[in-house]
Amino acid sequence: MRRERLGFGFALAVLSLWCSMEVAVEAAWSLQTPVKLVWHYYKVHNTCDNAEAYIRHQVESFYKYDKTIAPKLLRLLYADCFVNGCDASVLLDGPNSEKTAPQNRGLAGFAFIDKIKTVLEARCPGVVSCADILNLATRDAVHLAGAPSYPVYTGRRDGMTSTKDSVDLPSPSISWEASLAYFRSRGLDVLDMTTLLGAHSMGRTHCSFIVDRLYNFNDTGKPDPSMKASLLEEMRKLCPPKTKKGQPNPLIFLNPASGSKYSFINSYYSRVLTNEAVLGVDQQLLYNEDTKQITEEFAAGFEDFRRSFALSMSRMGNINVLTGKEGEIRKNCRFPNKK
Repeated sequence: MRRERLGFGFALAVLSLWCSMEVAVEAAWSLQTPVKLVWHYYKVHNTCDNAEAYIRHQVESFYKYDKTIAPKLLRLLYADCFVNGCDASVLLDGPNSEKTAPQNRGLAGFAFIDKIKTVLEARCPGVVSCADILNLATRDAVHLAGAPSYPVYTGRRDGMTSTKDSVDLPSPSISWEASLAYFRSRGLDVLDMTTLLGAHSMGRTHCSFIVDRLYNFNDTGKPDPSMKASLLEEMRKLCPPKTKKGQPNPLIFLNPASGSKYSFINSYYSRVLTNEAVLGVDQQLLYNEDTKQITEEFAAGFEDFRRSFALSMSRMGNINVLTGKEGEIRKNCRFPNKK
């Protein structure tokens, strides 16, 4: 019965989305099946009734002093869910853990998750998973930044292993075809991809992730011809060519319109339409009929983007989750429990 209500709630949300959008793109309208998570799991099972309130309070307190926590947690959740599924394996420490993979350079937010875990262990020891904490904290942080407060279903358990060799996160310079194939391999579709890339509306990235676009696009020795001349000039000032080992790798804003405000806004899509996307994969949204149509719709209507973001984040949080007797509930998010 709970699953029926779960799907019905999503149906209503997506019906509202499609009634307001003009895009004619085939897309999923609910969580991927089988749905193994539960709405308010800890309250339903009477194990930690106020778990979500505790997490929300910690996020609100931290956000007052550090608004960067929203994009940091978004990236951390993506790095977790797209590798082994949403099992918090990205949080595990170790000399060869997922954290050490080149694709995860610059990941942050670990200490903040540790803080929330400490609070929950003091109130409800051994109950709330690190995987659920990461999903709920991300939702609350991006909501404070301007995103909708989308539904997060809970009951995830934590993975027990983490290896850098398992990290297959793609380059931010891939084509839209390669990007869509990657998203589809995780059970997501073209609307999810176009929507979730909108997370780049805030936050920063390292110059190393765009230097190829600036100086040697596809090994041509020239910049990406799709990049607007003014953006190319601006980015080259911030990111000089790499000429020696150990050279500084500066951070740049993914969306200058959001900048240091770290606000969740739809100008990301407007920048894609004017060839001002910072990452190559973002600019690629112009070169497929469906992604271009969705991009135009989101650029014109912020609420359309917000509604779609709510659904796609919930769908991402449902990738290959561990439930029941699978995995464990870690006592410390950085280490598996001792046997």
